[in-house]
Amino acid sequence: MSRFMKGAIPSPNIWNTPQTYELENRAVDPEGRVEAAMAAIRPPAAATVLDIGCGTGYHLPSLSATAARVIGVEPHDDLVQLARRRCRALPNVEVHRATAQDLPLPDASVDVAVARWAYFFGPGCEPGLAELSRVVRRGGTAFVIDLDATRGAFGRWFSRSVPSYSAKAVEDFWARQGWRRDPLDLRMVFERRADLEAVLRIEFTPAVAGQAIAETPGLEIAYPNVLRWKRF
Repeated sequence: MSRFMKGAIPSPNIWNTPQTYELENRAVDPEGRVEAAMAAIRPPAAATVLDIGCGTGYHLPSLSATAARVIGVEPHDDLVQLARRRCRALPNVEVHRATAQDLPLPDASVDVAVARWAYFFGPGCEPGLAELSRVVRRGGTAFVIDLDATRGAFGRWFSRSVPSYSAKAVEDFWARQGWRRDPLDLRMVFERRADLEAVLRIEFTPAVAGQAIAETPGLEIAYPNVLRWKRF
């Protein structure tokens, strides 16, 4: 059996270096601005919550604290096993090996769907959007959290690492799909300089990572993001 499912979009950072990506997850958004912004739109309390591209399940325990049921979906088998181990003591959490474009869920079974830096990057994600329309209940809400490549040093480093990425094409795509957009001014805060440098090395090409490290003193990185969301 392949370690990842057919149709999955590779995620070179977490797929190849999950331990380093864990450091990134710990560093991102110490103020909890993402969760606060989503809760202001649709609180997860007593809801069935779907985390698409859940990776090692980092966010599943916090979601389970208030949600009635939490479902993680991840196409990479190694990460699925890590997520299941992380959540084995949480009776309201389940993790499935599946892709965003083929969710193993009944129609109209989810109240809140969240995709955090996973799959929904713009043009080409229409199959996943069709699945969201199928599984999210009427009155439910879907959220997509992603880097805002139009802002800040982090956006500049990303654009240099992925020159084929068109921020305008991505924004036009989401506008056509009828999703709303809220900017999020996040940051990453690390305990050790070595951890910050390791994260920059998994996020960017070697040359860009070297420049990013040189341009980043201390233990903090500004991390401009965007919260996209839609009610169904």
